[in-house]
Amino acid sequence: MNSALNFRHLSQLCLISGAIATTAVFSPVLPVLSNAANASFHDSPKAVLDEAWQIVNREYVDGNFNYVDWQAVRQTLLGQEYSSSEQAYAALRQALRQLNDPYTRFLDPQQYSELTDQTSGEVSGVGLKLQRDEAARKIVVVEALEGSPAASAGIQAGDYLLMVDGRSTDLMTVEAVSQLIRGEAGSQVTLTIGDRNSQNRRQTVILTRALIEVETVHYEVKAENDTRIGYIRLTEFNAHATEQMQAAITKLLDDDVEAFVLDLRGNPGGLLNSSIEISRMWLQRGSIVRTVDRFGNDDEINANRTALTTLPLAVLVDGRSASSSEILTGALRDNGRATVVGSTTFGKALVQSLHGLSDGSGIAVTVAHYYTPNGTDISRKGITPDIEIDLTAGQLRQLRANPNLLATPSDPQYARAIAVLSETILVNRQQSQPTLSETAEPSRLGRGI
Repeated sequence: MNSALNFRHLSQLCLISGAIATTAVFSPVLPVLSNAANASFHDSPKAVLDEAWQIVNREYVDGNFNYVDWQAVRQTLLGQEYSSSEQAYAALRQALRQLNDPYTRFLDPQQYSELTDQTSGEVSGVGLKLQRDEAARKIVVVEALEGSPAASAGIQAGDYLLMVDGRSTDLMTVEAVSQLIRGEAGSQVTLTIGDRNSQNRRQTVILTRALIEVETVHYEVKAENDTRIGYIRLTEFNAHATEQMQAAITKLLDDDVEAFVLDLRGNPGGLLNSSIEISRMWLQRGSIVRTVDRFGNDDEINANRTALTTLPLAVLVDGRSASSSEILTGALRDNGRATVVGSTTFGKALVQSLHGLSDGSGIAVTVAHYYTPNGTDISRKGITPDIEIDLTAGQLRQLRANPNLLATPSDPQYARAIAVLSETILVNRQQSQPTLSETAEPSRLGRGI
């Protein structure tokens, strides 16, 4: 199998407009300069521009660069003078727009840092989940994560977060408050907390920020009629998604579920490696995805007989299920492993690699095109579910306004998935126990079949 990518660095590849992984491979081809001029070049914004240009020149999936003279682009970038990094960044962004690829993009240092934090699956903070209480016009604590600095300080769900480092949160969004709370691990932040049950009771606490693992997998046992359903919601494919998914499946199997619902609605994607490893938890054998690079070399990734279960499975998707979500959905659907329920997915079939640049900025570059196991190109078309159920505008508003209604009878897509699984479970109960695969673990793969 010949592949320029060869997926030696799967953790460096991503499939989402916001999710990335890092690599520090640079190969700048610089002009021949005198020592003084060379030092001046490296100290100027032009050095970063040339690093970015070289990476695109070497890796971009379209060797024709959208019929743009990429060599001329380099000459233009390096032929200008820049009074600031921001001016150089603007020129680079303009150059990249000529490729007509929204996923090949430049990230300034702050954007690069935020995205690497996102896919690392960790944030430096105090462990609070927040939401805005519009009626009270305050920021309210939804949860203080167990073992976090916030929980250790006694902060509880329902408390109001009134101030951060002396700044009132009354007119702030949740996102703005979260940015204030985050900071370097080991640094301190001062929070003023109000008791929800007493307008006059408040306390000020000084917390030391720590690295907090972001939960991207949420699961529970759902009692539906006379069946036990393992419900798993995956919100993003970050660096911790694989271990969290494994723990969820294992725990639900221990709780004697008879089937699973895997909810990928609203999941924009993430790390390629996470989608592959999670696919292998559900799929015993068969192809997962095939990628093709700019030279036409392809690489097929397969299951490796490490599935954790063969229990009936339904997958929920919608128009915001993209990239890694579509790889997982396509693998399960094309191999007949799951019934896909919901609305047509986003339709992003491109793989990006992100590189850090020498000034702390970064560039994400599309390096490959991927196809589902059946050879389907889902670009701009998405995956059409086996059972299409498009939610009305009113249903969408209701579910988004009250997330607690997700995976309940008020959720039409979930309700239809349960109906399909119930039929399968009934048939399985009526049949004799099937023969286990020679590689299956009896207590896992055979249970409930």
